[in-house]
Amino acid sequence: MTRLDLEMPLPADYRLADLLSFHRRDAQALAERVTDDGLDKGLLWQGLPACLSLRFVAHRVRVSLQVDGDIDDDPQPLEALAAHMLGLTQSVHAFEAAYGAHPLLGRLIAANRGLRVPQAASAFEALTWAISGQQISLAVAISLRRRLIQLAGQQHSGGLFCYPDAAAVAALDEDVLGQAGFSRAKSQTLLRLAREVVEGRLPLDQWQADAPAEVIAEHLLALKGIGPWTVDYALLRGFARLDGSLHGDAAVRRQLQRLLGAEEKLTQPFVRDWLQPFAPWRALVAAHLWALP
Repeated sequence: MTRLDLEMPLPADYRLADLLSFHRRDAQALAERVTDDGLDKGLLWQGLPACLSLRFVAHRVRVSLQVDGDIDDDPQPLEALAAHMLGLTQSVHAFEAAYGAHPLLGRLIAANRGLRVPQAASAFEALTWAISGQQISLAVAISLRRRLIQLAGQQHSGGLFCYPDAAAVAALDEDVLGQAGFSRAKSQTLLRLAREVVEGRLPLDQWQADAPAEVIAEHLLALKGIGPWTVDYALLRGFARLDGSLHGDAAVRRQLQRLLGAEEKLTQPFVRDWLQPFAPWRALVAAHLWALP
């Protein structure tokens, strides 16, 4: 086993509860275990089962990675992953400065200073989660996610399962996914995505580093079974791009209706047009709407 350790500072306004809530979705804690002071998450590191541990103390986070095998001990990729998952790369202070006095958003921003969007460990994880959750309840989506992890994931020596990578998902077949509860359309989309990643036509990790959101979206939308909502969600939760227009999200439409005091349900075109002036932070506006009590 190899272990890497490092420590990172956190902004004074860091909202730990948001991060822990995001990773507490699965009450069975198959791949993520939330503790009183942090998070343990199973993931693959250089293809090997690993457990990432985050522990929070006094505006700092202690990061530990335990890998079942020998790896390159360069700490920089681990620091980059932690910063990404914690949302530390997001320009939230610029957003708050720009819209803190907005007549509607201002009170949301004031109530949620420092709001960041916690990230999945990889863009592939965010995409597969979004595909699994298309047009179903959150509880059913969580159940499907758990089954995918059980089917294709590896278990770390510490007990947590590691979210599968594209190669592991690509090795599944449609019948196995169907028996696990995935619809035929979702099974085909998951396999299509995984195989495109394995064959190098969708270099998600490379895109995560530096590709414009428009380029990522264009390539993903060309894949059958992936629509605008899936792309916008993945851009937000996997690529940390804050300008996706989540007008197709039912919760965003419902919360904006409350914010505006509208009596009738808002249409997707209306919400799209309302969000447009907030570019390049439209998805961050959506995150503030999600946080509306």
